[in-house]
Amino acid sequence: MALTPQNSEAFMREVDEAVRQDQLLTFWQRFGRWILAAVVIGLLAFAGWLYWQHHSTTQSQAVSEEMDKVLAAAAGGGTPDAKQLDALTNASQPGFRASALLVKAGVAARKGDDKGAIAAYKAMAADSSLDQPYRDLALIRQTVLEFEALQPQQIVDRLKPLAVEGAPWFGSAGELVAIAYMKMGKRELAGPLFAAMAKDATVPQSIRSRARQMAGLLGIDAVETPAAPGQG
Repeated sequence: MALTPQNSEAFMREVDEAVRQDQLLTFWQRFGRWILAAVVIGLLAFAGWLYWQHHSTTQSQAVSEEMDKVLAAAAGGGTPDAKQLDALTNASQPGFRASALLVKAGVAARKGDDKGAIAAYKAMAADSSLDQPYRDLALIRQTVLEFEALQPQQIVDRLKPLAVEGAPWFGSAGELVAIAYMKMGKRELAGPLFAAMAKDATVPQSIRSRARQMAGLLGIDAVETPAAPGQG
């Protein structure tokens, strides 16, 4: 019995379907276990990543809490727990580690151990694993402790790159450089630097006030001009 066109088309579809099923079965028999293994490995890797994220967040929170305790003790003029502080100086998070190192050096300086504090700040300033602002701050604090023992030109050479408007520590570095200029008799360099600090809103107010007074003594007007009505 001959097949009608409709029956022939239906028959061919059934054959194609059977072939596809057979091909799928063959493919699954050959590669199925590897596909399952890949899926399982992928799920395990994703689960591991989630765990690591959670672990890292938890660890960061724990370290942050410890850092808060240390900073609170130091800010109150007290002495942070030595073991706690030592542990934080070895923290895997660079920011916490740098902050702990600064606190540790500051505690040494407050106790009169200038030699130990200078060595600690010097090590920080040379530590390329720390962010540059921390290293610069350590260099400034090192220079403060060494100020009287250094030649004015040494201070200028060391801190002049930091004593520029827009730099994070412009006020602290600029004040030391300006005083060094005064010691060298270079009033023409000290005056404008004091005036620039006095007019820079990003400089701490205490430094701005001192800089304004020094600029005035050097004959330079460092008083900010109020904005005219309708401007800025």
